[in-house]
Amino acid sequence: MQNIKSYTILNNGVKMPWLGFGTYKVENKDTVIESVKEALKVGYCHIDTASFYNNEEAVGIAIKESGVPREKIFLVSKVWNLDQGYEKTLEAFETSIKKLGTDYLDLYLIHWPHPLHKETWKALEKLYKEKRIKSIGVSNFTVNHLNDLLEDAEIVPMVNQVEFHPLLIQNELIDFCKKHKIQLEAWSPLMRGKIFEVPLLQELSKKYRKTISQIVLRWDLQMRVVTIPKSTTPSRIKENTEIFDFELSKEDMNKIQQLDKSLRVGSDPNEVYACPDTFNK
Repeated sequence: MQNIKSYTILNNGVKMPWLGFGTYKVENKDTVIESVKEALKVGYCHIDTASFYNNEEAVGIAIKESGVPREKIFLVSKVWNLDQGYEKTLEAFETSIKKLGTDYLDLYLIHWPHPLHKETWKALEKLYKEKRIKSIGVSNFTVNHLNDLLEDAEIVPMVNQVEFHPLLIQNELIDFCKKHKIQLEAWSPLMRGKIFEVPLLQELSKKYRKTISQIVLRWDLQMRVVTIPKSTTPSRIKENTEIFDFELSKEDMNKIQQLDKSLRVGSDPNEVYACPDTFNK
């Protein structure tokens, strides 16, 4: 993990950059375009979006206007709950790539576990076999959801993108994903801003002369978890990339792990699974 171009190798051999740029809750078209262009300008080569974010078209415009060749960008999107099921997923994929202005995705994820996620996975497997998607995976899947999916899956997911931060580590899920060679990825690594209130992280920020954001993002990478911080502020977009010039000690890594309280700032996947089509967060 020497720089922003550093990558992990997924279970199918595809290279996925450790650090990505998130776009959740950024819907204003101009803001999306400018922030994604800024991210690409400072060196990000991994952009994460979703149909539910309602910004795929703006992300596509930003990529085109950036001048960065499409093949140099690891582009991710997700199929939403209302589009789950075999045929609807195939249609949703076509809609997403049209909005993004591309003919393939580097990674396509099932956004949340859903009673139809096995059918949805069959659609992703078809698209993967047709080389429309370079890698396929899931998001917000617990161990139980993964076990359920794997009962009938031909292809093991390459990625599981979940809420992950020092107060929600999910060791059982980490172990399961390692066993099955599923790359864990963190959304909301900064707990939607709540991470800045943690005293230990304030102390480590002073010790390493790095911001709290940089401490947490570096911790993610040393935990071997891909991470996708989000910002629309140019200075913070750049700040979040400056995590490759230091390393947290084993002692401090362990101290951060002791913060775990199984505390979510997002929704519980089990609750979403129970009522997926009315979920809108």
